[in-house]
Amino acid sequence: MASGTVNPGMASGTANKANSLSKSQQAYRWIKERIAQQEFTPGYRLVLATIAGELGMSVVPVREAVRQLEAEGLVTFERNVGARVSMVDDSQYRSAMQVISVVESAATALAARELTKDDLRRARALNEIMAGHLERFDPRAFSALNQEFHHTLYSRCANARLLEIVNAEWARLGSLRDSIFAFVPERARESVQEHDQILGLIENGAPLHEIEEAVRRHRKGTLSAFIEHEHPDEPLGSAPI
Repeated sequence: MASGTVNPGMASGTANKANSLSKSQQAYRWIKERIAQQEFTPGYRLVLATIAGELGMSVVPVREAVRQLEAEGLVTFERNVGARVSMVDDSQYRSAMQVISVVESAATALAARELTKDDLRRARALNEIMAGHLERFDPRAFSALNQEFHHTLYSRCANARLLEIVNAEWARLGSLRDSIFAFVPERARESVQEHDQILGLIENGAPLHEIEEAVRRHRKGTLSAFIEHEHPDEPLGSAPI
């Protein structure tokens, strides 16, 4: 048989296998594939009616599929929220955030005296946009704005090695950096307020160690909120920064 030619028997067998799956199994496979491909990232809300419409079936088999995924630990149910993709292993997020809280706070302090009026105006404008997103909250959009805000403040750090480490740690988080506010949306409002305080310190020429401490507290607050949400029985302060 020529290379690249599809064997009709094989194609028929694959189609028959797919057709032999129950609707709940089809939904299970469809959702699981999207989680594996990170199309559905940690914290992503699974709206059953939307998935059912996408697959051309009722909500019942989709609900069964989600229950199976929950049993496997890939999905969690939250009261008044519904189903969302789980954070299967949060150790990577914890470790990266602990590093980021130290290196980014230092980079921001070192950059503070180099920031221009345009830089500060841009940072304030970004924070105002973030405040505007609070009522109709989109975790991924908010996270992107949040990262842009912080990048604006630390990017003028003259220590190239320190900047390299900060950017590398953010890159290490991958899709987790885009979805963390999906787990702790209430943290978003606090973040906007803390951004305003950090900007105030920079604009008023506060001592660099105060700026560094403010940024570190800010990062620690996000990590603490996440740990409290995901591990409510874990003692506070068990993940020191």
